[in-house]
Amino acid sequence: MSNKKPVDIILLGLTYVFAAITLISLLFIIFHVLVNGIPYLSLSLFERNFTSQNVSMFPSIVSTVIMVLLTLTIAVPLGIFTSIFLVEYVKRGSKLVILIRSAAEMLAGIPSVVYGLFGMLLFVEFLGFGWSLIAGSLTLSIMILPVVIRTTEESLKSVSDGYRESGYALGAGKLRVVFKLVLPSAVPGIFAGVILAVGRIIGESAALIFTAGTVPQIPDSLSSSVRTLSVHMWALSGEAFHTGEAYATAVVLLLIVLIMNTISAVIARLFMANS
Repeated sequence: MSNKKPVDIILLGLTYVFAAITLISLLFIIFHVLVNGIPYLSLSLFERNFTSQNVSMFPSIVSTVIMVLLTLTIAVPLGIFTSIFLVEYVKRGSKLVILIRSAAEMLAGIPSVVYGLFGMLLFVEFLGFGWSLIAGSLTLSIMILPVVIRTTEESLKSVSDGYRESGYALGAGKLRVVFKLVLPSAVPGIFAGVILAVGRIIGESAALIFTAGTVPQIPDSLSSSVRTLSVHMWALSGEAFHTGEAYATAVVLLLIVLIMNTISAVIARLFMANS
């Protein structure tokens, strides 16, 4: 006879129901995008230069990849070193840790359009970067920084203190223990945060409209105005003649997210195998 209480059974049932709703919603979105987008995929959508006739997404694909790599280059090291400082060098429960964690949680809750306005005022106008790749990347770096900090912090906390004690017992210094023992063990969790950050970068449009612009061209410098795939899809969806091409852009967007997540997962496994 089962010892489960009625409340436990109800909660378990609700868990299955909401998990099923989540899965069904995801499958419906993917199915809807594929059905409406695949018929409009054509070679003209991947021509090098954008025109009003071919509405090519190729410049936006290049801009998206560059935007992701540049944003991660800025935000990931900063987030990782901040987390290392909070977990390894600051006394747990100190006011500094509480302050930084509260600030990160507040940043995570700010709407993206507010980040866009902030980036426009600071990077575009005050610093004089204009609508550019670097202005968009700096704005997105601030947006994803809380995600990187929180996931890295939790990953470092999950590493057993036995690793640290073993390193100190062998005569290793603090820095060597952190970077040779603790950090490699936390890599899978860190990559999980990076995957979440990549998803937010690729899917962001509101902040980039205010900072990176909407010019559909392949950037030749950090000061070039660009149009990422999400912004490209937003621009096409606003035109009645290119709704199908907007769905086709969504298909490519899903494919890029899948590829980048797969690459991140493979790298995480390699780190786990070598650690």
